[in-house]
Amino acid sequence: MAVAQELDLGRYKLGWADVEDYIYKPAKGISEAVVRDISWWKGEPEWMTNFRLRAYRHFDRKPMAPWFAVNMPDLDLQDIFYYIKPTDKQVNEWDDLPAQMKETYQKLGIPEAEQRYFAGVTAQYESEVVYHRNRDELEAQGILFTDMDTAVREYPDLVRRYFGKVIPPGDNKFAALNSAVWSGGSFIYVPPGVEVEMPLQAYFRINSQNAGQFERTLIIADKGARVHYIEGCSAPVYSSDSLHSAVVELVALPGSRITYTTIQNWSPNVYNLVTKRALAQTEAHVEWIDGNIGSRLTMKYPSVVLAGPKASGEVLSVAYAGPGQHQDAGAKMHHVAPETTSTIISKSISKDGGITTYRGRVDVDKGAYGSKSFVRCDALILDDQSTSNTIPVMEIAEQDAQIGHEATVSRVGEDQLFYLMSRGLTETQAMSMIVNGFIEPITKTLPMEYAVEWSRLIELQMEGSVG
Repeated sequence: MAVAQELDLGRYKLGWADVEDYIYKPAKGISEAVVRDISWWKGEPEWMTNFRLRAYRHFDRKPMAPWFAVNMPDLDLQDIFYYIKPTDKQVNEWDDLPAQMKETYQKLGIPEAEQRYFAGVTAQYESEVVYHRNRDELEAQGILFTDMDTAVREYPDLVRRYFGKVIPPGDNKFAALNSAVWSGGSFIYVPPGVEVEMPLQAYFRINSQNAGQFERTLIIADKGARVHYIEGCSAPVYSSDSLHSAVVELVALPGSRITYTTIQNWSPNVYNLVTKRALAQTEAHVEWIDGNIGSRLTMKYPSVVLAGPKASGEVLSVAYAGPGQHQDAGAKMHHVAPETTSTIISKSISKDGGITTYRGRVDVDKGAYGSKSFVRCDALILDDQSTSNTIPVMEIAEQDAQIGHEATVSRVGEDQLFYLMSRGLTETQAMSMIVNGFIEPITKTLPMEYAVEWSRLIELQMEGSVG
């Protein structure tokens, strides 16, 4: 079993653990029997059971990509719980949640968010969605917002049409793993021409030691529809490893727009290995806003396949790596159709020996004439022990493509600190102001409540830093 390195755990504020009182928790490890048990507990139709089993066979025989494996420690995949059923049913009223879970979500601010800011909320605890609520006015517009397990039962035709099509099980080893053992996650369908005026929200919480969380999210925006989805994540602090390996598929039909915002604040014993991909059809737009902090290792590259003429995609990301952490994040854009446009803006901060890596790819296929792509990677290194890497790949098959790439690596200068401190700020306050200015192009895209929280998370990680 891989054991987490010595880390400064004191700054992580969401690291408590609840006492376990679960309906079902199997032995650790993955096998065909475990996959069948998950499907049985969920009462799934035969087609989903078969989908899981095919995916498990992919996982069992598929090696990790060499570039991926070189960054992976000896994480023991047989030392993980692949399915934990915390309650016997899902509820749609906060007061019906078990008291301990309700207290956890109250600490995380979920009731306040649900009541004040969001159109609908999903809360996942371990492997299952334990609370879900969709606003009546959304249902009246034909907007489907539910957990993925319910969608398999209630909307099977729609799910079968898109599930596993944007990210097939054989895409990579961890997509295959998720496809075999997935549980929970969100399903959203927005009818043609309908705009969801307020963001939909989900929150994912890992509680058990050595737990794996494998939610599956599928969002479909029909022609001319618009939707914004926001998710947050956290976990307790343990001395042994936990695994988060999600799959997110977005389908943006002609003229639609999807914005997907992630604020992941995992504890430093979590390995965060996620596959996210969107399909954008004619004149559709997909935007990924991605914040990563806290996990021991993140490897995540939101991507957009620009499949229809004049489709566009954008990835805005920020990553913070502290002691013992590696944030390996980036984006992928695949221009398949003509006159498509993509933008990647990546910001990273490393401190106290942390490692940040931008890993990105832009492909312009033959026939995707008139395509435009711009990539900008900015890294801020706060001490001599930290590291930043930039690994861009571009393959362009059309001569008239307009491609731009910029990258900067910078340090916080003594003159900057002196200037701010001479005006009454402490060194920590001055450093935080500089860092928040650095990531401002990302935070300004967030709803106000999330922007404030993200800035505060960065400040907590920054405590005690020296330029």
